[in-house]
Amino acid sequence: MKRLTKTAMQYVAIYTHCYIFLLSQFWTFLFQNLDLDSEDDKSLGKKVDLSSTIPTGTDKAPEILDSTLSSLPPKWRNWVIRGIFTWVMIFGFALIIYAGPLALMLVTLAVQVKCFAEIINIGYAVYKIHGLPWFRSLSWYFLITSNYFFYGESLVDYFGVVDNRTEFLRALVKYHRFISFSLYIGGFVWFVLSLVKRYYMKQFSLFAWTHVALLIVVTQSYLIIRNIFQGLIWFIVPVSMIVCNDVMAYMFGFFFGRTPLIKLSPKKTWEGFIGGGFATVVFGIMISYVLCQYPFFVCPIEFNEELGRMTLDCEPSPLYRPQEYSVPVSFTPLVRMITGKTTVTIIPFLLHSLSMSVFSSVIGPFGGFFASGFKRAFKIKDFGDIIPGHGGIMDRFDCQYLMATFVNVYISSFIRVDSPQKLLQQVYSLKPELQLELFTALRDSLTARGILQLPAP
Repeated sequence: MKRLTKTAMQYVAIYTHCYIFLLSQFWTFLFQNLDLDSEDDKSLGKKVDLSSTIPTGTDKAPEILDSTLSSLPPKWRNWVIRGIFTWVMIFGFALIIYAGPLALMLVTLAVQVKCFAEIINIGYAVYKIHGLPWFRSLSWYFLITSNYFFYGESLVDYFGVVDNRTEFLRALVKYHRFISFSLYIGGFVWFVLSLVKRYYMKQFSLFAWTHVALLIVVTQSYLIIRNIFQGLIWFIVPVSMIVCNDVMAYMFGFFFGRTPLIKLSPKKTWEGFIGGGFATVVFGIMISYVLCQYPFFVCPIEFNEELGRMTLDCEPSPLYRPQEYSVPVSFTPLVRMITGKTTVTIIPFLLHSLSMSVFSSVIGPFGGFFASGFKRAFKIKDFGDIIPGHGGIMDRFDCQYLMATFVNVYISSFIRVDSPQKLLQQVYSLKPELQLELFTALRDSLTARGILQLPAP
């Protein structure tokens, strides 16, 4: 027995020494072939100027409009062009809302793709400068993979009851995250295989670039979709607030601006910032009050199994109906003098609207400042030229994405509760015996509380 133990320990020692030797040889080989002083590393300090590569749309206008306004000074010419296309976008936005939630979701997806393309085009300009392989293809692959994951999560949450009735869809729901992870790993391996020795540092920088673009664009658009499912009012009001703040800050700054606000965006002024913020608060309360009167805007979007489509039909919750609140004792005399009562009646959503308007006025503009800093880093004026007088899609949606995150967090923290569809999806994922156990426990509980009346045996 001792001889066998001694022999076994000798084998273990031999295998351990062999493993350590092979591991040391591997690391030696790795570090010998890792050139930390590549040509790309030496070029990292060089400034990149893409001003002649990325198109600009701020000063661009259709030829007919350009010739018509040629007699105006450049400042007023830009003001008119910007105003015209602002109203075009507002009417387009209203038309999309009229088309319904599905149209809104499709437009959100299209905007997301265009914003991602504008960010990646800047990276692609760097790609062409340095000759990096596969950057653009990999970026679009990761975009598709990310959308599959995030929008698949939405389908699981909101349409899980329907999905579980089809064998194929049930498998996709059950293994959705594993499939998403496998797709991502495929892209990860693709990236590693595309590495070129002389461009290691730049390739890893652009790999991070792609993931930051996905975080900024895809994640935020996914949150916008989730906000839409809570009711169109949670999409229309925040978006309208950002539009109002942007327009009114521009107007106040154009006519009254004197004091610079931030170096990242020299045209921004304190007068525009304060004037736009005040206008946004007033506008937010007004539009919220109007939308609360219509079930079409306040009802959550749910899938109607009988009709086979999404519906916006419900009994509005107390959140969108006038509620009576008592006021602090110190304010009671003032309230009694104004209203003749010791209570005030207000729609609760207006208070939430006030919170969103403050955020869109104070924090929302920092999305634009962030985008300004990004553009200055590459010496470009706009992300694109698709919107005359404004620039690219990303130039108009830089603040919207920040707002979408806030609204989603706000809903999750103060508003939303689990929907029946989501709870049913979780129940359907259980084993049959556990579903039966849950049914029995729920039936007994409802019967004991007098909510459910069972027929006599």
